[in-house]
Amino acid sequence: MAEISFKKDTYLKWYEDMLLWRKLEDKAGALYIQQKIRGFLHLYNGQEGLLAGIMSVINPKNDRMITAYRNHIHPIAMGMDPKYMMAELYGKSTGCSGGKGGSMHMFSKEFNFFGGHGIVGGQVPLGAGLAFADKFLEKPGVTVCFMGDGAVRQGAIHEAFNMAMLWKLPVIFICENNGYAMGTSVERTANHTEIWKLGLGYEMPCGPADGMNPEAFALEFKKAYDRAQAGEGPTFIEAKTYRFKGHSMSDAQKYRTKAEVAEYQKIDPITKVKERLLDEKWATDADIEVIDARVKVAVKAAVDFAEESEFPVAADLYKDVYAEEYTFIK
Repeated sequence: MAEISFKKDTYLKWYEDMLLWRKLEDKAGALYIQQKIRGFLHLYNGQEGLLAGIMSVINPKNDRMITAYRNHIHPIAMGMDPKYMMAELYGKSTGCSGGKGGSMHMFSKEFNFFGGHGIVGGQVPLGAGLAFADKFLEKPGVTVCFMGDGAVRQGAIHEAFNMAMLWKLPVIFICENNGYAMGTSVERTANHTEIWKLGLGYEMPCGPADGMNPEAFALEFKKAYDRAQAGEGPTFIEAKTYRFKGHSMSDAQKYRTKAEVAEYQKIDPITKVKERLLDEKWATDADIEVIDARVKVAVKAAVDFAEESEFPVAADLYKDVYAEEYTFIK
């Protein structure tokens, strides 16, 4: 197993990436209130740490990613320009899903991001399928498959776990446990709260990891990644994290207190990474201001692109219903 360490360059990238993700989500929330964005909107605020850690390990050119409907940030992490995500939120034809998917169905084949799925838990068998394709075609990729803590109660997930272990598929299942399935706490959904133990029933390597700390999560994720690359099969990781916003924009959040949210905000991954940069003298306040300004420009550019783009025309309803080209695998 190759050693992995994190120094100045990594922390600088983490800070800028996570800040961009957070500011994009903040802007999306503001635009939703202005009714520039319609439908549902599920924000990722607070959960950026585990994604930042993952991106320090995987190879986006070979590896794939699939998740549920809290999915605005993942394709950007995989390399997609934020403007295509923002245009999709606006329902514009220039969006990454052609304006047809909206908030819950981001997609980018170019950047190996396969959704964005509105059916709770529905993406997990698909993630196993992506990994099966890589193994069958003898490709080097590893699939990262996310799910929420509410989704782990779905039967299809257990079927996917069984098949992934049976066939030793190169997939890493990650439960983003932010404590609540919509408004229902983990304690009220099962007689156990250590979700990672679900992997034990399939003799799947499994365990918890700190999803609020990019470095800690990356170290745990790297073990799973190395196993997958070595042909040793899947891993199930429970990412202990927290969302600072409601489940969606319509969430009154009556199931938790403001004091609880404030307590978790003390370990905000963006704040902690910034503190490390300053403590280690890897960056100055002036350096941080430059990054902040660069992020502000990037967010504005994304919004301007979305505002200036056109809505799909009526004829586009008939596109993307069936594949125009296909090949059989022999």
